[in-house]
This record gives sequence, C-alpha cells and structure tokens, in this order.
Amino acid sequence: MTKTTTMLTVAGIAVGGLVAYAVYFDYKRRTDANFRKQLRKDKKRVAKSQASSEASASSSGVDVNELKHALETVKQEEVPTTPEEKEKYFMAQVGMGEQLCAKGPTFNLPAALCFYRALRVYPSPVELIIVMQLTNMDVKERVEGYYDCFPPKVMNVAVKTIEVPKTLVCTKDFEAGELIYKEEAIVTALDSDLQGKGTHCNHCLRSLDPSKCLDKAKTHSQSLLFTLDSPLPAALAPTILPAARAARDEAQQAFADYLKKRQKAAPQLVARFIARQVSAETAKMIPGSVKGAEPVLTDGGDYTLYDHLERLRYLDLTPPEEETKILREVLQHALPGLEQFVTEERHATYLGGMSYNAFGVYFGEGRNDKPEPAERPEDVEKSRTPLGTQKQVGAGFYAVSSYLNHSCIPSARPSFDKGTSELHLIANRPLKAGDELTVAYVDVTQKEGESVDEARRRRRIELVRGWRFACTCERCAQESDGSDEGPAKDESKVSDVVKRAEGV
Repeated sequence: MTKTTTMLTVAGIAVGGLVAYAVYFDYKRRTDANFRKQLRKDKKRVAKSQASSEASASSSGVDVNELKHALETVKQEEVPTTPEEKEKYFMAQVGMGEQLCAKGPTFNLPAALCFYRALRVYPSPVELIIVMQLTNMDVKERVEGYYDCFPPKVMNVAVKTIEVPKTLVCTKDFEAGELIYKEEAIVTALDSDLQGKGTHCNHCLRSLDPSKCLDKAKTHSQSLLFTLDSPLPAALAPTILPAARAARDEAQQAFADYLKKRQKAAPQLVARFIARQVSAETAKMIPGSVKGAEPVLTDGGDYTLYDHLERLRYLDLTPPEEETKILREVLQHALPGLEQFVTEERHATYLGGMSYNAFGVYFGEGRNDKPEPAERPEDVEKSRTPLGTQKQVGAGFYAVSSYLNHSCIPSARPSFDKGTSELHLIANRPLKAGDELTVAYVDVTQKEGESVDEARRRRRIELVRGWRFACTCERCAQESDGSDEGPAKDESKVSDVVKRAEGV
C-alpha cells in the first residue's frame, strides 16, 4: 500500500467516521466463526508486534473480539495536544496500521483501531488532509482543487469569493424566467404536522403517491432509521436475533416520538444525512449493489457527502442531550459501533449546518393550513423559503444551493414546479456570466398595510432570528433611515480547519 493510497484511505475513513469499518467488522464478527477464532488466536502475536513501536504501546490489551468494547477503550486513551505531538502520533499510528494491513485480513481489526487512534487527533477530513500536505502534494491538490470539481459544470454555476462568505455565480448568460439549474435534495424532512397522514411522500415530499420513491427512501435513510431492515446490502446482512430486533424497534419508536415532540426539521435532516452516509459507505463494499446511494456532486475528485457539508457555513447550536442520546441509540441498534460517529461536537455541527442551509419546499403559492407555531418567535425554526416557512410542506438540504446567499432583491428564486423536492433555480432578471446568484431566505414582499420601514424591519428580524446576520443588501441600505447603522453582524461560522485550508 503506497503512502498516497494510505492517506486517501484514511481520509475516506474520516469522512464516514466509523461507518466503513464498523460495517465490515460487525458483519465479520457476527457471521464468520473462523474470523472470530482467528482473531483470538492472533491476539497475542498482534499485541507483541504493536509493542515493538512506542507510539502503538497503548494498543495492547484491546479486546479484538468485541468491536464496541475496543472502540470505547481507545476512546478513553489520552491523545497528544500540540500540533507537533499530534503529527508524530498520527504518522506512527498510520504506519502501524499499514504494517498490520500488510499481514492480511485477520489483522484488519487491529489495523482499523490504529487508524481510529490516528483519526481521533484529526477528526476532520480537511484538517487531516492539511497534515498530509507535508508529505504528499497530491493530497494538497485535492484540497485546493475542490472548487474546480464542485459544482459540476453542467449546473452553469461556480463558487466564488466575492465577499465572505462564498457565493454562487452563474457561468453563462440567462434571461429572466430562464432555468439556471436543477438540484435534487440530499435529504428531506416532511413537516411534522403532515407526518403519518399519507398525503405526502416522506422522501421527495410530493403529494399523494409515495410509493414512487419507496426504493430510494429505503436506500438513502428509511431502512436504517425507521424500519427493522438491515442497513447492510443483502449479501452482507446478518441474521438479527429477536431481542436485538425488539431493542431496535424500541429505539426507533423513541426517536419517532422525539421528532413528533420537537416538531423541527433539522434533527430529522441530521439523522437522514448520517443514514445516507452509511448507505454510501456500505454501497462501496459491494460495487453496483446499491445505485444512487451517494449523489454525484463533482466533476471527478474523490469527494464524499461530508466534504460538502464540512465546507458550508453553520450556526453555533447546542442540541439537547436527549436528542444526541436518542440518535446514538438508533444508530447503535441498527449497527453496533456506528453510534461512535455521533459525538456531541459532530452532532452540534451537523445540526447547525442543516439549520443554516436547509430550504423550505413549497408547491405553487404554498400551503395555508400549517398550524401556527406555539413557540416564541425567536425559537421558531426557519428555512430558506421566499414565501415564508409557514408555506412549506417540508425542508431539504442541497449541496450546491446552500451557497446561495440572501438578498432582499434576489437575482434568482427556488421553484418546485415539478411537484417534488427537486429544486429548480430560476433567474429573476437578466443575468450575465459572473453575476452573483442570490435568493430570498424570507418573504421580502411588502404586505398590504405595511409601510416601507415596517416591511424592512420584519424581514430583517426574521433573518436575525433564523440565520443570525444583519442584511447588507442594496435594498436594505436604500430603505434605511440611519437608525440601525453600525457594524454588520454575522454569527454564522465556518470551521477553523476550512479557514486554514482555504485561506479564509
């Protein structure tokens, strides 16, 4: 295994957290008696080999027959804190992992534990790749070349830095009313009051006939989160004991009850996003077995779903402890070891990313029967919906459209005229190549009986409550009476590792 291959492999593991090897080793541990026997037989020999390296001394004593116990044990180990110590520790663990991989399949588990130790000091894919710049220029090019591959050129847009944050610009001319691009949602969440009524598809949010999306829904997230079907491809799926099925059913019911109580889209979007990552990783284990598990979002490049989410802006949110606990239990009972992927920090980042970037899906002029929220106005969940969140039937997360910034005089608008969650971006006015594409996150129309000042104040309050920034668009500036002048605040964030990687 070459150093380049190893580094990209480790980066791939980082993207999916524990997904890839949790799937593989749980499958082998539960279904292959010879595999378990060989692990016990080789345990002493592996420990002896590991002890020969100072950096891997902490590996001794790991119970390789129980993946969950092994990961918990590693999780309790102290890790270096300084950049120099981290780099040394990381390289030592990767080196030991390479050595163990070379010994054959029976050493895959201890090798994976070495990689997991390495990933604990660099849990972010981008930060991991920055470290690899010191030893491999191909990896450096992978980081810097991300926006050369994303978005796909067929979408007629590119990500540019006009002002912080990054934004979308069109790469060709468009007339008013012309379609700029189409984009399917990576994950969706039907509004809580429509759940279980059978009026809309939980996957594409279309009215009535949900059977059209049944296979896609099961592939992407439904099987893992809301059914007792195995999240593994059929060829790898082990036999589940009745007690395990009952525990999984109980965990899923608790999760469903929690979502109903919370009545927010973001927790479900997060869960479905994680489930789709699992689907993408398991699909790689048997090429061709699951089609469409991972969307094609780049023109080449080895990028995954986490690469796209990690580069986006997010809100600094703290999910309720109960929410993290329930989600972890759903993942644990679906595939033991998978719950390790959902740390409090990662869960908070995912939740903040979905809350900041989700679009509201609406059809026509929107719905008029959505119950009024009982929460305080500042606590009501918002999504990017030019008709207002009350008009949507659900929310969706879109990798490309997440780069669309807000303007009260938007150059484009999202449309869902297909009757599904597929987003069509339509030009509001003639556009030239290089023009910035903006949309309205809130209803920016002036209502009957509203003064200009009242309309401005209403939309700016909604933006602060939903996205925590003060609008600086041309319309807001022109309509200002000067009373709210001051430094424009934007509390949304981008990860520190992305800042360092991209020089933000």
